[in-house]
Amino acid sequence: MPFDSFAIASDHRGYTLKIGIVQYFSNSDLNVTDYGPNDENNSVDYPDYARRVAQHVQKNKRSFGVLICLSGIGMTTAANRFIGIRAALCNCEELAKLSREHNDANIICLGTHFTNHDSAIHYITTFYNTHFTGGRHIARIKKIDSL
Repeated sequence: MPFDSFAIASDHRGYTLKIGIVQYFSNSDLNVTDYGPNDENNSVDYPDYARRVAQHVQKNKRSFGVLICLSGIGMTTAANRFIGIRAALCNCEELAKLSREHNDANIICLGTHFTNHDSAIHYITTFYNTHFTGGRHIARIKKIDSL
């Protein structure tokens, strides 16, 4: 597997889903780093949490990220501002798979309004187990990196 760990964070709207994901993967071979928040009672700004996970992934090449907010769009947008980060909003298994195969995505973003606990686990597992296919996709990623 290309990954041996993942970093996770959410905003206040994604807190409950985040906790369920952390608990589920706590019994796996993956090391999980939770960057917060620590409760759902206080409103927080999603860019602050996207930054934490994006910087973790930048520094730890064998780690992927999971970011959660209400729609998933805010986290995706914020994470993609960081060099070397390819965050993908995934609300089905096929997107989780294609984001890895074609885009070598290293952060999966989820929206609590569109994703329940069981689906989130399935999408993350698919993301984790899918390899980048390389080939013609390498040149495309290099073009993205040069923007």
